[in-house]
Amino acid sequence: MLGRRGPEQYEFFAGSLRELIPDEHVLARVDRVLDLSWMRDEVAGLYSAEAGRPSTDPEAAVRLMLAGFLLGLVHDRRLMREAAVNLAIRWFARFGLTEPLPDHSSLTRIRQRWGAARFRRIFERTVTACVAAGIAKGEVVHLDATLIRADVSWEALAQRWVATLEAENEPVDQAAREGKQTGRYKKVCTTDPDATMATTGRRQRLEPAYKQHTAVCDQAGVIVDGEATTGELNEGGELVPAIERVEAVTSTAVAVASADAGYAYAKVYGALKRRGITAVIPPKAEPIRSPVPMRRFRYDARHDRLTCPRGKTLKADRRVKHRRFFTARAKDCRRCDLARLCRSGGRVNKAVVVGDDYPALLRARRRRERWSDHDKAVYARHRWRVEGVHGEAKTRHGLARAVRRGLANIRIQVYLTAAAINLKRLAAAIAAMLYALAVALIAEVEIAPRARRANTGFASA
Repeated sequence: MLGRRGPEQYEFFAGSLRELIPDEHVLARVDRVLDLSWMRDEVAGLYSAEAGRPSTDPEAAVRLMLAGFLLGLVHDRRLMREAAVNLAIRWFARFGLTEPLPDHSSLTRIRQRWGAARFRRIFERTVTACVAAGIAKGEVVHLDATLIRADVSWEALAQRWVATLEAENEPVDQAAREGKQTGRYKKVCTTDPDATMATTGRRQRLEPAYKQHTAVCDQAGVIVDGEATTGELNEGGELVPAIERVEAVTSTAVAVASADAGYAYAKVYGALKRRGITAVIPPKAEPIRSPVPMRRFRYDARHDRLTCPRGKTLKADRRVKHRRFFTARAKDCRRCDLARLCRSGGRVNKAVVVGDDYPALLRARRRRERWSDHDKAVYARHRWRVEGVHGEAKTRHGLARAVRRGLANIRIQVYLTAAAINLKRLAAAIAAMLYALAVALIAEVEIAPRARRANTGFASA
């Protein structure tokens, strides 16, 4: 006879929700390595001990947020709708089967009250746990940056008049190199002023965006540093601060740092050289803007002297941001056979701009021609280590677009995304260690009786 199940058949469940969750579920695996017992003391000073109604438990709130990032449910409303019917999220956040969940607005108020610094400490705790487990060291790190599209519409963009760069005593070419928009007008976002116009390539249009700066350990792909800035900020200026943060959280000196050509600036090579760090960064080719290019001028770092192709010395002149002008004497240029090709139009002498740490850039260009096999292997791993982390964060954890507005909220999103990825790495590593230990113990149990029988002279039947 064909069976029938009535629409109202209730069952009473008496047991733990953990019994209904598979062991291989991502929340079950992460729960084995997650420790948030310190959160209550961390945020206790932000709440009144006597006044007001009881708040959401700090550990439960963080567990709810982490569950959302682990499962790709980065919007609070969607997360809480899913938590109402998802037993795994309820169990992970330590809520009972019939216990009421907090409203989505509670998570917003918690983020505003705690601030981005406390969420960064959550991320740093995951890095410390990975270092303690032996899956991260911080000796070889890969650094890269990626854009996060701001949560605004095109209708929210407006043109705003700005002061000309000449009025600010800032050269136009310098501002262009630093990613600033030149001219009397620039596009700004009226609904999210912290988002700035940026693009991933010259052929791509400018979009309101933020920029995520990431440092990944070479050993197992653990994120050892993550930070968010406005979209127009140049990533080269964030490399050294990222190195300092990595060394602080891992308590290990960085030995090798790899990055793409977006970081190939003289100031970056010089800063890494002074810190004793090997830079695996391919330098950019020298731009040829003149028939007599810069490489034909010889710079003597010891005597701070620049010599032109005809052997004439250029003297150091005025200084601008991160570089200096070297100018030749007018009479030397007047007698030179290269003057017609070398001088700019309307000038009576040659002027050359030499950036700070220019010798470091020259050394990097010479070193690039004789990269060792180890350097090539490090740079090959850079492409899939850090760029793979960016792809993972955007496709699986919702970092392709900003969830909320404001730089502080974007930083919280970056920190929680990095923490979620690190927890997955840590859970997988611990599971692999336990499996290897179990296999070794089983092998020892099987071999030990045979060894004892061999020593006593008895053989198995």
